[in-house]
Amino acid sequence: MAENETQALFEQEEDTQKGKYLTFTLGSETYGIEIMYVTEIIGIQPITEVPELPEHVRGIINLRGKIIPVMDVRLRFKKQFREYNDRTCIVVVDMREISIGLIVDGVSEVLAIPDTEIVTPPDMSKNNNKYIKGIGKVGNEVKLILNCHKLLNDEEADSLLNI
Repeated sequence: MAENETQALFEQEEDTQKGKYLTFTLGSETYGIEIMYVTEIIGIQPITEVPELPEHVRGIINLRGKIIPVMDVRLRFKKQFREYNDRTCIVVVDMREISIGLIVDGVSEVLAIPDTEIVTPPDMSKNNNKYIKGIGKVGNEVKLILNCHKLLNDEEADSLLNI
């Protein structure tokens, strides 16, 4: 009986996270990431550079004794680098069996976006939408929903596991 109750609680927790997205900004665009991947949000902190990592992987941070690689999402999307300020945040996410910090310009809010309000991105070119899973319609605004698993390719994930 207790096992069934535990399973029911687990499913209920999953349901409360379904359709919820942490929104953040990069310049004038607003992006969303499924809340189930997010473990915490921290302010920017000193980053230790590691040689021979891709440019968008800025280095590593020590988060309460755990070493976490950090990726500048701006650079990942081939946007111009912007100096970090007091609004810059690191969104720590768990994906591909590792924790990674995503450096973003600022965190906005957690939004509930029903599946019915998310559309497939237009097919403009082969590579153009590889990071975008969908486009969420919220009032008169759009939120670009990220595909967490595409932010790192297999090779990058393997190299970050070995840091």
